[in-house]
Amino acid sequence: MSDVSPVLTVAADGDVRVVTLNRPERLNGVSEELHRRLSEVWRELAQDTEARAVVLTGAGRAFSAGGDFDHLLRHHDDPELRERSIRLDRTIQTEMIRFPLPVVAAVNGPAVGLGCSLALGCDLVLMAEDAYLADPHVSVGLVAGDGGVTLWPLLTSLLRVKEYLFTGGRIPAATAVALGLANRTVPAGQLMDEALALAHRLAAQPAEALRATKAALAAVVEQVTRGGMEAALQAERSTMTSPDHIRVITGLAARASRRATAPEEE
Repeated sequence: MSDVSPVLTVAADGDVRVVTLNRPERLNGVSEELHRRLSEVWRELAQDTEARAVVLTGAGRAFSAGGDFDHLLRHHDDPELRERSIRLDRTIQTEMIRFPLPVVAAVNGPAVGLGCSLALGCDLVLMAEDAYLADPHVSVGLVAGDGGVTLWPLLTSLLRVKEYLFTGGRIPAATAVALGLANRTVPAGQLMDEALALAHRLAAQPAEALRATKAALAAVVEQVTRGGMEAALQAERSTMTSPDHIRVITGLAARASRRATAPEEE
C-alpha cells in the first residue's frame, strides 16, 4: 500500500501495515487534515483484505505533540469547526475500538493530548525508553474528551487517572508500564523492530479467533465507556470557547511563535 496522505502515511511490511503520523516538523501535531485522516484510516485499513495487523507510530522525534496550535486557535471563532472536531474525535475513538485487526503502538517520543489517546487506543503499547505520555487537556482549559476520560479508567486505577488528567503531568515510559498504560519499554533504536516483530506475531495468529476475541473485548469497552465518552466530548466542545482555554492557548501559541522566529545564537 502506498502513502495515502502527506500527513499520514500507510506502508506495507508483508501483511502488517505501518501507519505513520507524518508532520515531524511540528512534532506530529494534529492539524485539521491529520485529524480528518485519523478518522478515515481505520475503516480503510479494515477493508484491506491482505492486512493482518497494524503498527502506529510517529515520524521524527515525537509520536504526537497533540493539537497543533494554529488548528486549536481557529476553534475559538469557528463553531462549525468545533462541531466537526467533536464528530471526528468521536469517530476516531469509535473506529479504533471497533477496528478488527490488532494494533501495536510504537511510541517513539512524546505522546501528548490526542497523541496520548491515539497510543492508548491501540491494543498493545511499546514505548521507547525516553518517551513519555501526557494528557494536558485540563491544564490548557479543556475537558479530556478525545480519549482520556474514555480509555484511562480501563487501564489503570481511578486515583491515578485523576492525578494525571487533573494535573497534566508527564508519565515516563517506565512509569507508564508500571501503571498499566503500556506493555513494555524498548531501547529507542530497537523500537520499530520490536513493534514490527510483535505485529507479525499477531498477524500469524488464527485470524478468525483473534478478530472475534478483539470484537468481544470491544463490546465490553463500548458498554463501559459509552456514557463517559459522550459526556466528555460535549464538555470538551463547551470548553473550546472558555476564557481559560483561549488565554492559555493564545499565550502558548505566542511563545511558540517567538521561539520559531528568534535568531539563532552563533
